[in-house]
Amino acid sequence: MAGDIEKIKAVINNLKPSEKKIAEYIIENADKISELSIGELSKNSGTSEASVVRFCKNLGYKGYQDLKIKISADYTYKTKSIQGFVNINDDINSIVVKISKNNMQSIEKTMDMLDRDELQKAADAILNANKIDIYGVGASAIVAQDMLQKFMRINKSCTAYSDSHMQLASAANLSNGDVAVGISYSGETMDTVDALKIAKNSGATTICITRFGNSSITNVSDIKLFVYSTEAIFRSGAMASRIAQLNVIDILFSIIACRKYEDIIKYLENTSEAVSSRKY
Repeated sequence: MAGDIEKIKAVINNLKPSEKKIAEYIIENADKISELSIGELSKNSGTSEASVVRFCKNLGYKGYQDLKIKISADYTYKTKSIQGFVNINDDINSIVVKISKNNMQSIEKTMDMLDRDELQKAADAILNANKIDIYGVGASAIVAQDMLQKFMRINKSCTAYSDSHMQLASAANLSNGDVAVGISYSGETMDTVDALKIAKNSGATTICITRFGNSSITNVSDIKLFVYSTEAIFRSGAMASRIAQLNVIDILFSIIACRKYEDIIKYLENTSEAVSSRKY
């Protein structure tokens, strides 16, 4: 059965000039499509967003997101790769080295990419917040729980929500002086974006932790913390992106802990003592 890339190749000569440019770019850059927003694809192919929308419709896709997922799936299948760089024929040592190096690269490039001014703004907002909401679904919910665990230990009033209805309900009750943090690597997770939008409309300061570039979540965020990852949107599960996001949480926690050390050390001692009885 022909894959999506072959289908595009089959009809490329029958497309209008603008759509043909899009098709040519997709064929030549199938490994990068999952990382591009509709605006980035239109810019890179020398066309317009409207042309990309028409292209998707004319080729039978439900929309641009559907196109991205199917092209990425087709590319992954053809290259027999996992996470885009591990091959099914790799031995154990190769997998250990590739995964470890990719995770290290993700942290190092995130370190270079992080805007220090945005980090300062995020730390200030969290430090002075009356209440902190943290939104994340799927693998991002794991990162949200890690943030909750860290900031709860230093006596910050925060809650992590992975249920979409609870996210929306809590966001609606936020107000000026509160903070909402949305975690989404793709930047297009509907539940998280919608909750952050409502939080912003309620008067809360909104912070996102996401991949670099414009996305739906950056459009509703006052403060943007970008992470680097070579991960495709179509993947078996978050790997390097999760590591990079956890690293940002560690950085935020450390900035705040250093600024309020005398107060925070007491809270850490209290929580450590409280849980010590639960260890053998």
